[in-house]
Amino acid sequence: MIRKKTGLASILMLTIIFSVLVRAAKATAMDFHVSGGNEVTKSLSLAVEDHVLIRFTVVGTSENFLHFFMTYPNGTQIDFGNVGDFNYSFICSAEGDYILHFSNTGSSEDKLITLDYEIDHYILGLPQMLFLAVIIAIICVVAVAVFIFMGKPH
Repeated sequence: MIRKKTGLASILMLTIIFSVLVRAAKATAMDFHVSGGNEVTKSLSLAVEDHVLIRFTVVGTSENFLHFFMTYPNGTQIDFGNVGDFNYSFICSAEGDYILHFSNTGSSEDKLITLDYEIDHYILGLPQMLFLAVIIAIICVVAVAVFIFMGKPH
């Protein structure tokens, strides 16, 4: 009886450890204003192999666009120019903070930005949830095998 409780406790402990160590997928939606003549930045903390999707829409009084560029952790900048409806996906090749720059310096009117981004974490080339499901399935099979083996009379 003690062995059963110890085995179940071990399985529960391993599951909790995996859940804590592995980051969950993240989806965020937000609205914010960029005043005329100003720039607003948003930071995304990413890991290698994260799959990222960034979408946003710009709404202004007379013009529905602003200048958008992104800074990678190594300092490289990708300039997307003046955009209004934006959709971009990429796979992270470097860990660190990716900075999204919403620049409204070329305009005097305020802009409303509706930003939506999704970050899917991958482990060993597998989506995080699939990886966790495989680990849990392996732990369950091993636990059942140990239970059957220990239950047989010697």
